[in-house]
Amino acid sequence: MKRICIAAGGTGGHIYPALALAQSAMEQDPDTRILFIGNADRMEARIVPEAGFDFAALDTHGLEGSLLDKVKAAISLMRAIPKAGAILDEFRPDIVVGFGGYVSAPVLRAAHARHIPIMMHEQNSIAGKANKVTAGCADEIVTCYEKAGEQFPAGKVKLLGNPRGSVAASATGDRQVLESLGLDPSKKTILVMMGSLGSTTMNDIMQQVLARPVEGLQFLFVTGRGNEDAGRAFDGRPDVKVVPYVDTLAIYPFISGMICRAGATIAELTARGIPAILVPSPYVAGNHQFYNASVLKDAGAGQLVEEKTLLENPEVLRDTIRGFFGSPMILESAAKNAARLGKPQAAADMLQDMRILCGGSR
Repeated sequence: MKRICIAAGGTGGHIYPALALAQSAMEQDPDTRILFIGNADRMEARIVPEAGFDFAALDTHGLEGSLLDKVKAAISLMRAIPKAGAILDEFRPDIVVGFGGYVSAPVLRAAHARHIPIMMHEQNSIAGKANKVTAGCADEIVTCYEKAGEQFPAGKVKLLGNPRGSVAASATGDRQVLESLGLDPSKKTILVMMGSLGSTTMNDIMQQVLARPVEGLQFLFVTGRGNEDAGRAFDGRPDVKVVPYVDTLAIYPFISGMICRAGATIAELTARGIPAILVPSPYVAGNHQFYNASVLKDAGAGQLVEEKTLLENPEVLRDTIRGFFGSPMILESAAKNAARLGKPQAAADMLQDMRILCGGSR
């Protein structure tokens, strides 16, 4: 398995797990050649080359909007199949791995037509449209939630988890980052982060929730780039440190809990056994973050608070913080339950199955 093609795009939830798998493959065998295929006008076109991987672009659009928009999108997807095929013919991969996003659909269809082994990865509990329509092309479908497995052909599904969990589990952290932020190492630190871009709505809510100190806790509040003004309310507060961005891998070993969305971050916090209060984004397809968060809630690994509840009464989150993070016994139990859900070997397990699909052995 010397040549791997990875199709992923659209959102960080698709791209970062794909990069985690690629980096793990390179660690196992530095001679491996990896090619990413994504959209020319989406974040993958910048992030993938910055990570040091080759990138080929397609022009595709999601099946959203008006009827005319959907027709145009369907045409773009059909036109992308032969271009994807040409890219595959030139690269000659041993296997193609699709991580979702509409750009993955033409790549997987082109690979299927060429009898190239295909692995598909579904990060969420509710399967994405692209993965649903191309599931028949896949030789193996890797899921992170049992609920997702119910939406695919049973004989193809394996519950292996998200490669991002493997990266998080191996992170040793950087104490200098902790010190540079001015955090007190003797206090419990709660990381507040609503995705890589942040959330204006949740930033406003957090300003109200943290308007008064919470005894025994300090907070690292990540607003997202461009939302720095949200932190001015905490100027001079030693218990709330505000930054637009933080390297989570540098800080994970030093935090006691998180307040976050319920996307791919769940793979990271469960791999490390980090308890969380989850506020699912209400703006995602199929409301999948709610179902993702429900898995942790039902397992006793976290709390679930909906954004619409907080818009009506932000104090609900403050009460949840005090009751959840403020209780050592509850926090310890939640950490153990989170770790039970974690899949820190996800990347290694996927690479092992990829070798098998390519005709290799365990």
